Amino acid sequence: MVKVMFISSKGGHLSELKQLDFEKYDYSVVTEKSESDKDLKEKYGDKAHFLLYGTRRTPIRYFFILLFNFFISLILFLKIRPKVVVTTGTHTAVPMCYIAKLFRAKVIWIETFANRNTKTLAGRLVYPIADTFVVQWEEMKKIYPKAKYWGWIY
Repeated sequence: MVKVMFISSKGGHLSELKQLDFEKYDYSVVTEKSESDKDLKEKYGDKAHFLLYGTRRTPIRYFFILLFNFFISLILFLKIRPKVVVTTGTHTAVPMCYIAKLFRAKVIWIETFANRNTKTLAGRLVYPIADTFVVQWEEMKKIYPKAKYWGWIY
C-alpha cells in the first residue's frame, strides 16, 4: 500500500479533505489542533497528527507558529515517510508540501472549493511545485493553466 499523508488546516479545508477515501492507503491525517477536531484522534487513532493553529490576524504570533509548524512538519514527514502528500490547503500544508518535494515525495494540491475566481495565497505558493494541482471549478483552469479539473469533492 502506498503511504499517503492527508493534510489541511482545520474547518472547511479539513471538511473537504475528509471527503476523500483514506482507507485505500496506508494513511496519516495532519491538521491543526483545535477543540472542533478532538474527534479525529478517536476516529483515526495514531494516524492523526496535529500542528498548532495560527491565524494571520495576529501576524507576529502567526510567524512563530508557522516556523514552529515547519519543524513539526519536518519531524512528522521523517517519522511517517509518505510517498504522496495530498492537501486541500491552506497555510498549514505549505511547509509540508515543500518538505515533501525536498524528499522527492509527490504533492497533490486540491484548491479549495471556496475559491471560484481567484488564487489563494497558499495555492500560489504550491502551484509551481505540485505534481498534480487540482481545481474544483472549471473556471479556475484559466487561472491555473496546468491544473486538472476533477469536479467537486462534495
